[in-house]
Amino acid sequence: MNDMAQIAGPDRARGIEAVTLAEAAGSEQARTLTPALVEALWSSGLMQYMNPREAGGSEPAMAELIDTWLEMARQDGSFGWIGIANLPSACFAAAYMSEEGFAEVFTANDNRVTLGGQFFPNGMGQAVEGGYRVSGAWQFGSGTGHSEYVCAGFLPMDGEEMRMGDGGMPAMTVAVVPRSEVEFTDGWHVQGLKGTGSYNYELKDVFVPEHRTYPLLSRKPQRGGTLYNFGVMALTGAGHAAWALGVSRSAIDDVVALAKEKVRMGEESSVANKLTFQRDLAHHEAMWRAAYQLVQHSYTEKEQQLAAGAELTPAMRADMRIAATFATEASREIVQFAHLAAGTSAIREGSRLERSFRDMYTGTQHAFISEKTYTEAAKFMLGLIEDSPAL
Repeated sequence: MNDMAQIAGPDRARGIEAVTLAEAAGSEQARTLTPALVEALWSSGLMQYMNPREAGGSEPAMAELIDTWLEMARQDGSFGWIGIANLPSACFAAAYMSEEGFAEVFTANDNRVTLGGQFFPNGMGQAVEGGYRVSGAWQFGSGTGHSEYVCAGFLPMDGEEMRMGDGGMPAMTVAVVPRSEVEFTDGWHVQGLKGTGSYNYELKDVFVPEHRTYPLLSRKPQRGGTLYNFGVMALTGAGHAAWALGVSRSAIDDVVALAKEKVRMGEESSVANKLTFQRDLAHHEAMWRAAYQLVQHSYTEKEQQLAAGAELTPAMRADMRIAATFATEASREIVQFAHLAAGTSAIREGSRLERSFRDMYTGTQHAFISEKTYTEAAKFMLGLIEDSPAL
């Protein structure tokens, strides 16, 4: 194991914070991460960090992974979003693809390969000899602005029949496609998370060999340890929770620093001396700590159970999704508090407070942490359903 593998993820992120802050405005202007920031991800080891060791990664424990994502998002929302887009995209392919697919995508590139894209099955893949001919259109392909391979969820078709998987569900599958075979249609002109290069893209009858695909809902890794027994859905939920907690952490920290100096028009003392601000600050700090502890407890508890040989049950998945959605909603309220408390200082371009407000209200539109996760978890709790693909 090399020396880099000994460095904890949050420390790697803190080691490039100066680059992140310096490049934040440039990434927003370019609508994708700047080359300097992409290179910093590689030089720090973060781009491979979540991968199985065979793919140059660290196979981090869940608590450390959550703190790494959180630290990246605390620095800058777009940078943090890349952390929950490119890092998982690579790790899923590395963990779940066949040996032949792993050799083509990772080993042949000395494990220096970036992946991004959209996993929801917006495409159709007609089964042919050796693989699929895939067509479809995907939106919000986060991190595709600098990815060598693009992930695209699709539904396999055997002639006119949709292929079915376990439990009567369609056999949802992910294709891993070289960038040169993807047609980008852009569409990334948005309010927040501007620097994420989350482009729209299309595949038009592209042949994807079987070995460059894997089952979307797989929790049986071909390589790697306990982390990959969580599967795509649970790890994606953890990423969204950590991202929201990182952005809201920055908002609290920034408004505290601002409050000590800022005197609002018509007032005699700083914002820090206002009783209402003091009350609201303590309340939202407590809210942040509660959400953070809930997320960490929910995921590390399941990690211990999986390490002991347990299967990930619907009840366990519902527990984690509730924690992730709650942390996101709490973070949105925290950012709103900080934005209002900062007054006009929070509306000026170039302020991290201004950017965190836009990023948070963009990130919380994601379907993965919508109210459907609550309602599906509640249906399970009430005994109305036995399982749900939304969990």
